[in-house]
Amino acid sequence: MKIAFIGTYAPRQCGIGSFSQNLFESIRDLTPSQASENIVIAINDPGNTYAYPPEVKFIIEQEDHDSYLKAADFINNNSIDVCIVQHEYGIFGGQNGVFILTLLHHVAIPVIVTFHTVLKKPSYNESMILKEIVRAAEKVVVMTNKAVEMLRELYEVPAEKIEMIPHGVPDIRYDRTMVRQELGLTGKHVLLTFGFIGRNKGIETAISALPNVVEEYPDTIYIILGKTHPNVVRHAGEEYRLFLHRLVKKLNLEDHVIFLNQYASQNDLFKYLSASDIYLTPYLHEAQITSGTLSYAVGVGSAVVSTPYWHAVELLDGGRGKLFNFNGEQQLSDILMDLLAHPKKLESMRHCAREYGKTITWPKTGGGYYALAKYLAENTPKLVIKKDPALDLNVLPPLRLDHIERLTDSAGIFQHATYGIPNYHEGYCLDDNARALLMMLMAYRRTKSERAIKYIAIYLGYINYAQNADGTFRNFMGFNRNFLDKVSSEDAFGRAIWALGYAMAHSPMDAYYQMARQLFFKAMPQFEKLQSIRSIANTIIGLYYYLQDNPSDEGMIELTRKLATRLHTEYQIHRKDGWHWYESLLAYDNALLPLAMLYAAEISTNKTFEETAFESMAFLASHTLQKGHLSLIGNQNWYRKAEIPSPFAQQPIDAMAMVLLYLQAYVYSGEPRYLSLLYTSFMWFLGENDLRISLYDFETHGCCDGLQADGVNRNQGAESTLAYIISYLAVQHTFEKPYCKFIQDESRNISTDSLAYPST
Repeated sequence: MKIAFIGTYAPRQCGIGSFSQNLFESIRDLTPSQASENIVIAINDPGNTYAYPPEVKFIIEQEDHDSYLKAADFINNNSIDVCIVQHEYGIFGGQNGVFILTLLHHVAIPVIVTFHTVLKKPSYNESMILKEIVRAAEKVVVMTNKAVEMLRELYEVPAEKIEMIPHGVPDIRYDRTMVRQELGLTGKHVLLTFGFIGRNKGIETAISALPNVVEEYPDTIYIILGKTHPNVVRHAGEEYRLFLHRLVKKLNLEDHVIFLNQYASQNDLFKYLSASDIYLTPYLHEAQITSGTLSYAVGVGSAVVSTPYWHAVELLDGGRGKLFNFNGEQQLSDILMDLLAHPKKLESMRHCAREYGKTITWPKTGGGYYALAKYLAENTPKLVIKKDPALDLNVLPPLRLDHIERLTDSAGIFQHATYGIPNYHEGYCLDDNARALLMMLMAYRRTKSERAIKYIAIYLGYINYAQNADGTFRNFMGFNRNFLDKVSSEDAFGRAIWALGYAMAHSPMDAYYQMARQLFFKAMPQFEKLQSIRSIANTIIGLYYYLQDNPSDEGMIELTRKLATRLHTEYQIHRKDGWHWYESLLAYDNALLPLAMLYAAEISTNKTFEETAFESMAFLASHTLQKGHLSLIGNQNWYRKAEIPSPFAQQPIDAMAMVLLYLQAYVYSGEPRYLSLLYTSFMWFLGENDLRISLYDFETHGCCDGLQADGVNRNQGAESTLAYIISYLAVQHTFEKPYCKFIQDESRNISTDSLAYPST
């Protein structure tokens, strides 16, 4: 069995790096016959390189997204049987370490993930990432029963997916008398804290507890062994260490507190542990689920005094240590003096710790990991399916319009939001009110809700207010309800025409129909003046819906044909071998162009339009659907032939256009493969994307504004949420007759007094 270990790794000075190395070596020692088989994939922090040992066969650069994909390819191509990943949010790239999801979803073998941190109050991103890791992994490992409880209760992780394997401890023993002599500590009462230094370690509490102790026991010294954490140095320098030095001087403890500003080797560390009388972890907060330093201290048989953070409460149970309250310097002082006054209490604590330490040596911990890896290698199919090729409606969130209501006032829908809060500074725009009208009309078709009728009137009213006397529109309106431009972009014009056409086809009442018709025909003289191909495409779609209600209007059919011919002409101008597209680049809203050609083909029964639509659709798919999921053209740098497309920033409106394109392709052709592509495109919103994280926010019921290079853009503007909901409604549409061949349970249909649509 060949195992790949993924995480930080020595000589990088990092607690998880030490853990990774100890785990690797413990399994190597258990299986000497395959010692050369196992490999390490190390994570490099930005700006640093390390002289890794020979077992490190691949290096992931923390903030380089591509290196995670390359690592997955390396694993898949090197006969690896199982991956063991060490997870901590800060060691992987992207927002909250989101890049690890890319790797996990691309490896084709079983994965075990060890969680070194389980947060009680995670941010939205942290929660989503952990849940997605759980979904991708075959097993997750934690080191305490408290962590098991939190995973089950807070993150709803199935019990059968969780394994509890304690933190391992090196089986290193030193003669106490000899090391005290070697370190010059003979005749001293030695207190010790070790590990990276930072404010959350609460060392000031321990220092403040010392004056009474040294007055009673003047031979007491407190050794603080460890460098300042690199992240602390990066952001705050040595401010905390200098604060501790000042506190020592203020309390006249210069002869009793020793700072050893070094990253101790494992052997030196165990010498200090063996030489100490009492080990202190005066951390300031309970939210630490795993402490490697605490495990080492208990494992070597130290008497430990600690604040009651989660790992300490569990590990020091059974007489293995003493607890004192957070910031409880007086309580700590009393405990220290009591223990120093009663050596038998100290020895009893050491004995209990030593006995427990025998059960968590690295050979035993490594054996637990090895047994788990062996079981998975023998019982998990070699090719693990990480992504669903088709959509399962049972796992979709309910359709909720809360965020749309939050963004809408009596004038219309606001363009932007900061996170999930409307941004009044940016005001309103025609684009989004047109999309909102389209979405609410689609929602009304499903809900027949009175609330939907109310919002349809608001958005239709905005379009009416925005229209100029010549039929053009204004676009941007400030919060003061004054327009900021005189004429909108052609793109905004086209989106308004699409929405108005749909309103004529699916209006809930005659008054709305008449208003939409009046606005549509007032704008019609502008149709043939349009120059933008996307505006032409949007207008063709609007004409298509108008003709659904007026199929015998020969004038509009001819106008549709003229506009489609202009699109086709652009296609002929730019079409080259290997480049089957309407312009010299792939930019934004790309799928709307073949979608419009499909609509035009249906209206005019023109085979040339049909061939152009399907050929250009195939070309677009070749650049966006070759990874098994939708990977959109990012708008940082749009894609030109022979250049490299931008992987980010990917926009929800592009995903929506793909969903609508494949819906119409299925309607037009009846080929089931287009339904599969529709579902694949829709799942971009729910995490089947390049970063493997959902853009849909399950708390606000909005949609994030895009996929950035380091994660999702958590702002949730109107465009993004409308794109998600329109796509959702399109997907739901495919599960109605005549689109599906099975009969749905009619009792699952939505009630007419709510806009919330439950998943089917």
